[in-house]
Amino acid sequence: MNYVVRIASLLLLLILWQIGSNHFGPRLLPPPMSVLAAVEEQARSGALFVNLGATLARVAASFALAISFGAVIGVLMGRHPALDRIADSWVVILLNLPALVIIVLAYVWIGLNEVAAISAVALNKLPNAIVTVREGARALDRQLDEVAQVFRMSPSVRARHLILPQLAPYLAAAARSGLSLVWKIVLVVELMGRSNGVGFEIGVAFQLFDIRLLLAYAIPFVIVMLAIETFLVQPFERHVARWRFRPA
Repeated sequence: MNYVVRIASLLLLLILWQIGSNHFGPRLLPPPMSVLAAVEEQARSGALFVNLGATLARVAASFALAISFGAVIGVLMGRHPALDRIADSWVVILLNLPALVIIVLAYVWIGLNEVAAISAVALNKLPNAIVTVREGARALDRQLDEVAQVFRMSPSVRARHLILPQLAPYLAAAARSGLSLVWKIVLVVELMGRSNGVGFEIGVAFQLFDIRLLLAYAIPFVIVMLAIETFLVQPFERHVARWRFRPA
């Protein structure tokens, strides 16, 4: 039922898009069929898949780095109040530091390369993951820690069977919010300092004032992100939170 509603909503968006194109003119807002033809042109040349693949690779790498380091740091801060007091100011600074500043500094300090691009995106996402997971670590059941001590569980067994199941909803929330943030920042990073990717092509389209080409790259990327959200992130989030809806 949710998929039917989503499809109906997208059809409504296409209708509104066509109405807007008729009103503003194809130069400012190309009609859907014209953009679809541009997508087909880019796909046939192979440029669409090359640039889309480059962008998705950067999204995956930076997302994995941010979630991995954010989860570890978040757990440590949530479990150790002294460390939390020391590192909290750093996290607050990162949360409020503009993404553009981090991107520029990464390119200046590291260079115009993939390491700088991925590092800048991951660093922008990192504090959000830390804050979310830290709240989950603070909410861990202390009684289960006592059970682990009584049965002398190893750290790996404790992490797998006690900590991760409790943190799963918080990790899912961090992943869902993080994915939407990461792909936006990746486009800015590509626009500013990479020679390929969806963001780079959008920058080229902007310089040429080619709205048709801009949409031809933006829309397939949005569709991929929507598919990931619908078929991967949301099912995972429902899976880890399924125990909340079980009858007592």
